[in-house]
Amino acid sequence: MEAAYKTETLRKKIPTLELSGETQLPESTNCMACSEDGRYLSLGHSQGLSVWCASSLICIAEWLQDRLEVTSIQITSMAEKVYLLGTVDDMGVARVFAYHCERIHLLSVINIMENINTRIICLTFELSEGGGYGAASFSCNGSVWLEVCHFPSEAWLKELEIAESKKQEPNSSEDVDVNWSPVAVVIKIKPPRIPGTTLDDPLEVLQMPAFFTNCLALDVITSSSHQWDEQSSDTDVGKTNESPRRCTQHFLLPCGFIKPNSQPAGFPIAVGVWWSGSHNLFQYLLQKNPKNKADVEPVPDVLWPNAKEILCSAVSRCTRYVALGLEDGLVCVWDRQSASPLPVVSVSAADSAFCRMQIVDYCPKSADDSQTFTAAKVSLLVLCKSGVIHTVTTGRGGQPCTAQLNERPNDSGELQTVTASVRFLQSLLLVVQRNGKIFLQDVIKKTIVCFLILPATHLIASPCTPVYVLDTKQQTLFIKGDPELSCNASSKGGSQSQLFIFHFGEPDIFKKNIVSLPDSPGQQNTPSCATLEESCSLYLQQRALSVDERHKAITQTWKQLQETAVAVEQRHSRAAAS
Repeated sequence: MEAAYKTETLRKKIPTLELSGETQLPESTNCMACSEDGRYLSLGHSQGLSVWCASSLICIAEWLQDRLEVTSIQITSMAEKVYLLGTVDDMGVARVFAYHCERIHLLSVINIMENINTRIICLTFELSEGGGYGAASFSCNGSVWLEVCHFPSEAWLKELEIAESKKQEPNSSEDVDVNWSPVAVVIKIKPPRIPGTTLDDPLEVLQMPAFFTNCLALDVITSSSHQWDEQSSDTDVGKTNESPRRCTQHFLLPCGFIKPNSQPAGFPIAVGVWWSGSHNLFQYLLQKNPKNKADVEPVPDVLWPNAKEILCSAVSRCTRYVALGLEDGLVCVWDRQSASPLPVVSVSAADSAFCRMQIVDYCPKSADDSQTFTAAKVSLLVLCKSGVIHTVTTGRGGQPCTAQLNERPNDSGELQTVTASVRFLQSLLLVVQRNGKIFLQDVIKKTIVCFLILPATHLIASPCTPVYVLDTKQQTLFIKGDPELSCNASSKGGSQSQLFIFHFGEPDIFKKNIVSLPDSPGQQNTPSCATLEESCSLYLQQRALSVDERHKAITQTWKQLQETAVAVEQRHSRAAAS
């Protein structure tokens, strides 16, 4: 009782952000997204999707279809006043739409269900920024794979203009028939395997000469080791686990000595992929398959091996840094500029594994910081399954540091379902808990800055998976709220779900935290190299600047080895004496 009283007293001293507005949502709104320029909201709901003006909250256009429930949606700008939308419905069908001149056009269905017995289900679908590519992971009869599609942007823009001109003609019908250009599959990636190799004797696999094959063998042996122990009497000993593996992919912009071939600025040139249970991160160039070789297995152009299994990942906005959360509390950040890792960080999270991580792109710089790669620092937020959040900072020429942001929650209701860095508010973190509480937390002072409270008539919709979006341009949070069952249905808002709006740019409590951000990843200062020789030269400079740091690490490692050797020798002596 005393602890609860202190908590309530502390909460009363913390300011509350006033609600800026609300509006009624379409029935069964499952997801929402905001365009990069902050002009439009896209909503996925029962019977289709709709596009809203983000400032006036007026529905501008909608696309409806009976017995269809959109469960995932994304929006990105393809050209001036033209936006591309990617959706997945409750049947696992992915679609691509275009919003143009206050109309929504269905451009392509990515996985058409031709045979009900071999249904290809889309698990995830992601559009690249700028709408040049789409990455979809599929599942069918126990098999999983990733497909990256190239969108014919220029052809679609011309076809949209033709469709609009037909709409303007007198006596034109509401539906205009347009033969939209088809999407092209650039690359199809399956979970890595070792062809022609059985695992009856794992030592034989490790003795294979190819380094690349040995890296793959590490994944297979690790994921199969439990089976050798549990099924030692089975005739299928050593076979790999055939349960579906999930993949995580990230679109990667040009970086290092890899340059795009006739690719528009701001478009990705590669995709980074890792599979559940894997130690390895792969990078595949987005090149079209040669003719008559559609079934050829693609080979990654870069492989980043890691000492432990990958649990989660994040990519910086400029895609130079790829951060990996590994088993045993390890964080590894790969620098694509030099193709080498930053110092690996060990986080004291032995009691709980990592589940999510995010790179904080904006970090305050001192006047002495140069704009070269040598002074680059990477800051991350790492969330553990136990609910503990850690901040991690690593970089060249300095000692990595970590800090625990909160204590492990005693109540399951205090577990975080959302931990998002607010890009336009320096050092502030948006937190949503299972119990429905929303607040902003200062990651440096480790204090709650303010609470965001919905009206008493409503609660956060599905607090375990809240439907929300942060508009970085308007510095606004949009979040869905459902009616409180205990309240009268005739009260304000009725029985419908509402969209609640919180503006962060107006209150004085945030003015010191507001920062200006670059409009695109390309505006960030990311050095590049024209040749392999220049990249090697940069790497050697990094090595020279980190001599002291590496010397300290080696000294510490030898000290730990010596202490371990003494402890083992003492243990053996005691065992022999007994």
